[in-house]
Amino acid sequence: MNLIQFQKSLLQLEDKLYYFALSLTADPERAQDLLQETYLKALTYREKFKDNTNFKAWIYTIMKNTFINDYRRSIKTKTTFDFSNNDYLLNVSKDIHFPSPESSQSEKEILNNIYRLDKEFREPFLMFLNGFKYKEIASKLGLPLGTVKSRIFFTRKKLEKWLKEYAK
Repeated sequence: MNLIQFQKSLLQLEDKLYYFALSLTADPERAQDLLQETYLKALTYREKFKDNTNFKAWIYTIMKNTFINDYRRSIKTKTTFDFSNNDYLLNVSKDIHFPSPESSQSEKEILNNIYRLDKEFREPFLMFLNGFKYKEIASKLGLPLGTVKSRIFFTRKKLEKWLKEYAK
């Protein structure tokens, strides 16, 4: 495949490649960047493409690998080294924000309202908030599954009513 045929084949796939990039990044600007980087790599490594092979699959593989490498690179830049006695890798975002006093106060008020609930509603709701599944809650509390679901539902509605200012 000569250079002109290669470029023509590449341009014919532009829309499909863009939509594939968009499905990977979920951001139009990053998708456009990924598309441009894929074009650059395809043109740079054109001689590695073997004639009579699937051109489309070759280009899509370049794009997918570029995306994966960029993702891995971004994870590494977010990794912080702790040089204390114990060497740990801390995968913590550099954009950490500590809770504001207002949000801490709001959290306390929400928890106070949860603890105002009757025990029969509070227990299943707190278990649900702690990650238990409906079936697990039902078996631990010895209640029918429907009862657990309805208690959690009604608890949500009651808390919404009590905490209208936070629901905005």
